[in-house]
This record gives sequence, C-alpha cells and structure tokens, in this order.
Amino acid sequence: MRIDRNTFLRAGCAAFLAASGAFPLMALAAPVDDAVADLQRDWEVIRYQTAAAEREKRFEALAAKAHKVSESFPGRSEPLVWEGIIVSSYAGEKGGLGALGLVKQAKALYEAAIQIDGNALEGSAYNSLGVLYYKVPGWPMAFGDKAKASELLQKALSINPKGIDPNFFYGEYLIETRQAEKAAAYLERALQAPPRPGRQVADTGRREEARQLLDKIKEK
Repeated sequence: MRIDRNTFLRAGCAAFLAASGAFPLMALAAPVDDAVADLQRDWEVIRYQTAAAEREKRFEALAAKAHKVSESFPGRSEPLVWEGIIVSSYAGEKGGLGALGLVKQAKALYEAAIQIDGNALEGSAYNSLGVLYYKVPGWPMAFGDKAKASELLQKALSINPKGIDPNFFYGEYLIETRQAEKAAAYLERALQAPPRPGRQVADTGRREEARQLLDKIKEK
C-alpha cells in the first residue's frame, strides 16, 4: 500500500501540534460544555422540581459551584452566562433589599460574558441581562431601565428568533410594560419553539409559564 507523502506529513504535524498544546480551544471545548451542561441540569432541577422553601439555599450553593466553573475556564463566556443565571435565580428567591447586591453581581457577569462573546449560547447573555433591566427597580435603588431592556431583548431575538427563552421573555416584557396586545404572538412562538437537546425539563417548565401568561392575557 502506497502512502502519500504529503498526507503523511500533514497527519504528523497535526499529531505534533495536538500533543504540544497548540490546540487549546479544542482541548477545552468538551470540559467547558460538560461543566455548563451540569450547571444547566442543576438549575432546572432547582427551578422546576424543587419545593419553593428549599430553592433559596439550593441556588446559593449552586452559585458557589458556578463561580468555581467560571474561574476554571477564564476567557469563556458560557460559564459566566450560567453563573449569572444562577445568581439571578438566587436573587429572585431571596427577594427584598438583600437581593440587590446579587442582582448587580449577575449584571456584571452578563456584561463580562458579552465582552467575550455575546453570541455564545445563542445570545443568552443579552436575553438574561434584558430581563434584569425590566425586573429590577430603577434609579436610585438599582439600574432598572425599560428602554434598555427592550434593546437587549430584541438583540437576543435577532440572534435566536425561534428560541423559547427570547420569545417568552420578550412576551413577558410586553406584558410588564402594558403592551399585552403584542405579547401573545411572542408567547405563541415560545410554545412552538423547537425542543433543545438535553433541556426537556426547562422546556416543559417554560412552556407552562408561557401558557399561564397567555391565559392571563385572555382573561383581561
């Protein structure tokens, strides 16, 4: 069997570069993906399958875990996005003035993720940051800003127009800003969004939330 000399050299160079660490992104891709998927699964269980009385402490512990993941993969936006989502969820469970510090922490995490790669995870950092802007109080208590929220949520929709989360949260935003007549279309799109591999629990929970908002619109 005759071996082409150029093919042999290319294969040899590739093997050398891989062994010498010249492909760091390839080497890191799987561990980052695995770590993020693990955080996603933990978040889903707490958010949708855990009793309300237990969620605050569970999110607090998960936030600490997420921070370690972010530190383990500096320069990657995906762990920062998920650390922000978990810290935001912890703030939501904690509530009150004690949650404001957590909300500001989540904001900084999303902004850091956008600085690295705002398109990562289909623009989830833009979407999650937009949610904070319409949910938190405005100045002087916090940074809430409905106009900024709209800008960020629409940016997320431009990146992932068929996604369940950007459509759901833009629909919720429209209800929050007294534009319920426009919200139904986005909530319907959320219900029709393609399933996300490995995210069945989150998809089921989000669809139920979309149905509840649609029911409220119809009642008015």
